Amino acid sequence: MAEKRRVLIVEDDEDISMVEEAYLEAAGFDTAICRDGGEVAGLLGKESFDLILLDLMLPGKSGYDICREIREQVDIPILMVTARTETVDKIRGLGLGADDYIAKPFDPAELVARVTANLRQYDRMMRKIPEEKTEEPEEICVADLRILVNSWKVYKGEREIKFPNREFELLKFLAMNPNIVFSREQLFEKIWGYDYVGDSVTVMVHINRIREKIEDDSKNPKILETVWGAGYRFNKD
Repeated sequence: MAEKRRVLIVEDDEDISMVEEAYLEAAGFDTAICRDGGEVAGLLGKESFDLILLDLMLPGKSGYDICREIREQVDIPILMVTARTETVDKIRGLGLGADDYIAKPFDPAELVARVTANLRQYDRMMRKIPEEKTEEPEEICVADLRILVNSWKVYKGEREIKFPNREFELLKFLAMNPNIVFSREQLFEKIWGYDYVGDSVTVMVHINRIREKIEDDSKNPKILETVWGAGYRFNKD
């Protein structure tokens, strides 16, 4: 029997956390609940989890600060659960390293679907799910940028740049399909692993984070270009 995947629920509202727990366990997940955001770092140091559901509006310590601390400790999917629907809040959370978000109030079935999709895509990135065999180059080079496809490393000149899994997978996909324009919808469905539902923020934030790492001037990108009204492309010319 396959080992159950573990989800850490960081939520101070008892009613909401119990709903999340009930639906996730009914779907076959093992869960743990943490009601105090200040205890998350210590908990991650003692126990292993496959995904974290993080409420951003926690009392005391900011959910944004917790998100940043989690990302510094572990590289597993972080799914923000938030009542904040302003674009700036989504951008801030994703910019700190969250992989996805779902707004309150939410359909519990959608929450389970999001958790499942994020874990499946994470497993694919970590090669836990075999993909169709394709010819992958060992290295992709543009100017002083080197992407080592199989070892999941990126260098700019002699300096290694650290990439979270999701960012690397997005960069790798675009680099392996150079000079082809992909819409936000196409990139979302390819990298996040489920249907695009009108969210333009997630892809944009990840693209901007990648640009800050690989471009000489992220405001005037030469490698990861925006094609206005169409999407993005990796310029290998």
